[in-house]
Amino acid sequence: MSNSYLAQALKVEEESKPLLYRQIYDSAELASASYLLDLVFAAGIATLGLVLNSPAVVIGAMLISPLMGPIMAAGLSFAASDIYLGVKAFLNLLGSMIAAISLSALLVWLLPFQSPTSEILARTQPNLLDLGVAIVSGLAGSVIMARSLNGGGLGALPGVAIAVALMPPLCTVGFGVGSGWNWQIISGASLLFLTNLVAIASSAFLVFYLMDMGSETIYDSIPETERRHATGSLIYRVLHSSFMARILGDVGHLRWRILMVALTIGLLFIPLRSSLMQLRDETISRSAAREIIRTLVAPDHLLSQQLEIFPDHLIQRVITTTFVSKESIATAEAELARRSGKRVAINIRQIANEEELITLRRSLEQRQQIPPPPPTLASLGQSIWPTVQQPLKSVWPSDSAQLLDYEVGFTHDSTFVRVAYNAPRSLDAPAQESIRNSLRNSLKQDNLSVIFDWRGPAKKIRAPSVKQ
Repeated sequence: MSNSYLAQALKVEEESKPLLYRQIYDSAELASASYLLDLVFAAGIATLGLVLNSPAVVIGAMLISPLMGPIMAAGLSFAASDIYLGVKAFLNLLGSMIAAISLSALLVWLLPFQSPTSEILARTQPNLLDLGVAIVSGLAGSVIMARSLNGGGLGALPGVAIAVALMPPLCTVGFGVGSGWNWQIISGASLLFLTNLVAIASSAFLVFYLMDMGSETIYDSIPETERRHATGSLIYRVLHSSFMARILGDVGHLRWRILMVALTIGLLFIPLRSSLMQLRDETISRSAAREIIRTLVAPDHLLSQQLEIFPDHLIQRVITTTFVSKESIATAEAELARRSGKRVAINIRQIANEEELITLRRSLEQRQQIPPPPPTLASLGQSIWPTVQQPLKSVWPSDSAQLLDYEVGFTHDSTFVRVAYNAPRSLDAPAQESIRNSLRNSLKQDNLSVIFDWRGPAKKIRAPSVKQ
């Protein structure tokens, strides 16, 4: 009976390996009511936690999530070359993903608002650091699961569940679907979930293979009832048909399993590395911008600064209470462009400081306290005369009467306008009433008196004089 060095180091006895195998085997059973309830509860809590932007609620969903079981089963199936267990784990994960995303999308669709929170956006830009976390978490989860048979490491299981964070990315995908198919959120969160899935399964494959979980003695120790249940299922019969058995038998060789794991991680490496390089460039640009703005504007005069990062240029917006010369701005732009490798534009907006605002407020208060000087007759005439002149000229019958002069007068209780004109005959009553109504509407005085001074036929056409 063989035992690996890793199993000896973890104090995993050979007799306990079949128990671990059956435990992981059962975790890949999708039809379990307990599994389905945990999946529904975890998806609902994670969705609401993401929408509420509550890290504590999201962590609670991580602890309830049952997705770690089928992922460990996938890793064990690779280590033991158990195709049937691998297919069961795959179907379990596929059904779990569809159920979690559908439930999350339904909850988000029912909400009266669908605004992405920081908890949601944080799961849309995975990079190589997330891959590293998932690999280490998968190693820790596999080791802890193996040690749990002897009662060791159980206290660390909640920490592993929090670190791997499987359910929140799935529910973030559901948020993207339920909020109107936001593909930026859907693609980013899907990449994060796929990264965690592949990294954990690969780590479990490595640990279980080193523990020699695929030996014949372990499979022979599985009870006969469980083997009959497996061989009696439709999946088992399809996989072990003459055609499929030959193909899957070739794939089951260790070199092909290692190649499949390496190829999958390699494909994930490309977009994750791109995201990491983008994060690196953004971090360098933000750090350089903070240092350069600190030399450009004193901290006690700096109100706010905002850096907008684009693929080929940067825009730095600054609000300050002090004056900054154009030469200093140009020097700062050149330095930031050199350090970031992008075109840079620094927009500085200067506003009044507290002391200047106090001085301005006092000046306005003093102006409000000084009464304005009384108007003169000349100023009154200049303000009133255009309001009389325009409506008078617009309705004056210039083809039949020559306007000579017009003046405005006031008594203690009324206002009047006197109009002097030459014409072959005096203006008739309709013409006078039209002129009177036009002046009343313009001056907004219904009791305005209009006096028409007819001075006989015109002797010589001349321009009207203005009298005030």
